[in-house]
Amino acid sequence: MEAILSSTALHPRPLRPHSLSSSASPFSLSTLRISSRSPSWTSLRNPSPSSVSPLKVSASSQAATSPAAGVVTVPSQMKAWAYGEYGGVDVLKFDSSVSVPPVEAEQVLVKVVAAALNPVDFKRRLGKFKASDSPLPTVPGYDVAGVVVKVGSQVKGLKEGDEVYGNINEKALEGPKQFGSLAEYTAVEEKLLSLKPKNIDFAQAAGLPLAIQTAYEGLERAGFSSGKSVLVLGGAGGVGSLVIQLARQVFGASKVAATSSTGKLEFLKSLGTDLAIDYTKENFEDLPEKFDVVYDTVGQGEKAAKAVKEGGSVVVLTGPVTPPGFRFVVTANGAVLDKLNPFIESGKMKPIVDPKGPFPFAKLVEAFSYLETNRATGKVVVHPIP
Repeated sequence: MEAILSSTALHPRPLRPHSLSSSASPFSLSTLRISSRSPSWTSLRNPSPSSVSPLKVSASSQAATSPAAGVVTVPSQMKAWAYGEYGGVDVLKFDSSVSVPPVEAEQVLVKVVAAALNPVDFKRRLGKFKASDSPLPTVPGYDVAGVVVKVGSQVKGLKEGDEVYGNINEKALEGPKQFGSLAEYTAVEEKLLSLKPKNIDFAQAAGLPLAIQTAYEGLERAGFSSGKSVLVLGGAGGVGSLVIQLARQVFGASKVAATSSTGKLEFLKSLGTDLAIDYTKENFEDLPEKFDVVYDTVGQGEKAAKAVKEGGSVVVLTGPVTPPGFRFVVTANGAVLDKLNPFIESGKMKPIVDPKGPFPFAKLVEAFSYLETNRATGKVVVHPIP
């Protein structure tokens, strides 16, 4: 089921002034070679219907002026991580001559400063969504934070030099982009981006978009509101840590409970949790207290259904769904980030970057391996990206 953001909860996005350089020069053609076993890309706009599609991209380039960095010339090729076949972390290959993606009329080109990893990234790489995936080979990555260096002809609010962040794939599982954020540049629709909050750095910003949009949309779809209680399963994770903060700071929860391992209980309390439950010692489903909403980020749907009040809702992100549970797939929308930016800039909402990171770009395989242990606290972030 495709999740849809509630239009009643969002406000129109103000247009930001912008300028568009008219200078342009053609990129040279470049071929992405992932490995000797992988074919090169020969076409992006007209991909082959086969599961592995060659790609070769041509585009136009222009100089972009950034207030912080001065004049930036967009090259024709970039460094990126990519894979040409589905599988484990060993299919990830570094390539220093990937074509910079073309920019459509409604898109901007972002010079990536930081990116974050999500479970959807490795599930996609494993081929779990191959039926609806874009053709291989793939530059992975959903979350991005960086600087706009080029704007399309229909872009109205962003300008070159703007520091932005967002989730680059509007539909997480329906044809996500071949050119993801784990590269020097990525092309993104303007409507998916928001200006980076001024009080956080690029690494912190990169860890927010997909997770905070998932946390927010799940609470909205569950009908969560002021005065209600919530139990968060997996409260120390990327989504869970943001559900706690949103419930407390944005929605006005009457009580927030969350589960974690023993070593992360104090962390849960620091986020605003009233009741921190050690899942290694207690069975949350046996507690006499029940909750208006249970937000399950870890796949314990059957137990979650036992912890919810009659008439309540259970949000399930992974694993089996037991009534009254429901599952959804987030729809990215920069307007959600716009709405939440004031809570971030005021310090009420805090991005959480796992203390083992940020991982440098060269150690992406290690970053993915760590993410796949399911032991991360907050988000696994890759920074800096050259």
